Amino acid sequence: MDAQTLSKTLTDLLPGVEVLEADQTHFFCYHPDPAVPADYRMPFATLVTTDAHDQASDLSRPGIYRLNLGVRPQTYQAMFGQQPALPEGSGVVQTGHDFTKLDQIMPHPIYAAMSWICVLNPGPETFEHIKPLLTEAHGIAVRRYNHQHHKEK
Repeated sequence: MDAQTLSKTLTDLLPGVEVLEADQTHFFCYHPDPAVPADYRMPFATLVTTDAHDQASDLSRPGIYRLNLGVRPQTYQAMFGQQPALPEGSGVVQTGHDFTKLDQIMPHPIYAAMSWICVLNPGPETFEHIKPLLTEAHGIAVRRYNHQHHKEK
């Protein structure tokens, strides 16, 4: 599945998703009500196609992209153990993973400390494993949105 197909699949799969695009990155936000100020748009997933923000995954290779998503800390820990510390400067977390490897769910090379995970070019089987994690990330965003929106009323 290419990056554009994946982007469409995510918006079809998850309700209330708005996709913002900047610097060849897609930001997937839960934002079901256009009347709510844009301040409430916080991505629960991103789809990155360039090395503009980090070079850990070598996304400059033709056709390579990375899907990133934020999961609950307990989910991250069940998959990978304790979250590493944030890397210093423009560094990469040291988890022992090859962040250039395709079709493998792994910690995010920068944001693993915040329970973000990633996968480069997920194949059909890997995407099936990612679906519940996407649903979880989306659910976190829905709860955050509802909590913030409720405060404004």
